[in-house]
Amino acid sequence: MDAEIIGVGSELLLGQISNTDAQYISQKLSQLGINVFYHTVVGDNNKRLKEVLKIAVSRADLIITTGGLGPTMDDLTKETVAEFFGIPMELHQPSVEQIEEYFTKRGRRVSQNNYKQAYFPKGSIVLPNNHGTAPGAILEHDNKIFIILPGPPRELQPMFEEHVIPYLEGKSSEKIISRVLKIYGIGESDMEEKIKDLLINQSNPTIAPLAGASELTIRLTAKTSRNEDPYKLIQPVEEKIRERLGDVVYGIDDDTLESVVVNLLIESGKTIATAESCTGGLIAERITSIPGASQVFLQGVVAYSNQSKIERLKVSKETLAQFGAVSQQTAEEMVKGIIETSGADIGVAVTGIAGPGGGTKDKPVGLVYIGIGDKNGFLAVNRYNLLGDRKRVQQSSASLALDSIRRALLNGDIG
Repeated sequence: MDAEIIGVGSELLLGQISNTDAQYISQKLSQLGINVFYHTVVGDNNKRLKEVLKIAVSRADLIITTGGLGPTMDDLTKETVAEFFGIPMELHQPSVEQIEEYFTKRGRRVSQNNYKQAYFPKGSIVLPNNHGTAPGAILEHDNKIFIILPGPPRELQPMFEEHVIPYLEGKSSEKIISRVLKIYGIGESDMEEKIKDLLINQSNPTIAPLAGASELTIRLTAKTSRNEDPYKLIQPVEEKIRERLGDVVYGIDDDTLESVVVNLLIESGKTIATAESCTGGLIAERITSIPGASQVFLQGVVAYSNQSKIERLKVSKETLAQFGAVSQQTAEEMVKGIIETSGADIGVAVTGIAGPGGGTKDKPVGLVYIGIGDKNGFLAVNRYNLLGDRKRVQQSSASLALDSIRRALLNGDIG
């Protein structure tokens, strides 16, 4: 099945918002084995939308529209689709009741304009919207499938998960499953070299490497009949990749460095505290974004100035005077200080020059020291020369720190 996604909204053309709906839907359709060959964006204009629909039906079996389902006059997606096929609009009473209930619960009066959202092309399968007032719809016509969805992601995504995916799965005799391997600590070319023969000889499952901003992923996608288990095809290939790449494979699917670190800390029964300078609390923020972090995270100290390093982390004035704030020696004392002052089992510290100013010939922008230690006396500091702007240096520093914790826990170095 070939699909086209049509984003409706002048705000998309003006660049006022990003078309994240198309990205999300494409990812989901790929997992269902549906090809997406075209993304189209059109403004809130009846004539131009009809022109886009004419092109779409000539080259796709499945057309998905997003946006244009609001209560105002320029929200015209459903009406235009109905006109395009010569189908009358009809009132869907359950949607009327849902819209009225939505406003009643919020103590607001229903505007007459909102009832416009309860009309659909005749013969549509109406998709309830539990997060807004604009229901979606599925329309089968002339051997084509049209899926009409609201624009806001918080409305579109639950509707797609709850209603569209089951509908599309019912249209296929095949099943497609993907597993994503998350990778950190190796370059794209080095990774490819290690699995080059697997990439050349791939069939089912397919192997798709992807380079992100700071990490790599490998998507393994297997296709089987609906009564077979795709993971039986994925497992042996995944095992070969893990054997080749080793511990740079840190997780799968929705795992993040921070979620893996928190889970490892919980499993080991160890607590952690952070001392951050150039990252400004980013490591602590990423750790505490994970549910359950309160079991293991004691505190984070942002010691940005030299004085705060002295007062909060017990870094000595002599060390700062002799070696500077960005040095191995200062990182070591920051680790020791955060462990002592917090009582945590493990401490991690970061100090560096994020830029764009502050660099020198001996200590250029991007120079970062990351230290990790425990209360049993283990202590290690690594030096990095990172590239990119200020935000990139900070993000990379935080990722490197989290990966240092992960590796030390896996190797039994700390705790």
